[in-house]
Amino acid sequence: MAFAGRWELESQEGYDEFCKLVGIPDDIIQKGRDYKTVTEVTQSGDDFTWTQFYPSNAKVTNNFTIGKETEMQTISGKTFKATVNMEGGKLTVSFPNYHQVNEISGGKLVETSKAGSVVLKRTKNVYARPSAELQELT
Repeated sequence: MAFAGRWELESQEGYDEFCKLVGIPDDIIQKGRDYKTVTEVTQSGDDFTWTQFYPSNAKVTNNFTIGKETEMQTISGKTFKATVNMEGGKLTVSFPNYHQVNEISGGKLVETSKAGSVVLKRTKNVYARPSAELQELT
């Protein structure tokens, strides 16, 4: 499954409840509620670079290889060790407070995060394709 590209937030469900549950302060929840986050993914085989761009020019970049433990970082700056797996074309990873599944569905990037019974689902549209991918399409 090709995840490479730039993806802009189209819609999200469960944002406030999920953010509160995982301990994000109310002022940060407020700022992020209507911000169209952008995710940039580069992929070379099983190697990924996954960057999330947030308000105020904040960004978090995680580099990982499918099936290998790596150190990752959250938006709050906390680091932890995790293993990203590919299961049925979906990327899965467990963060300290929640589990996340990323997939391409209908040409969109769908990020589903679950903490207990609370689910945050973000759907993202293609924002721009990497130049190498554009050249392959022409």
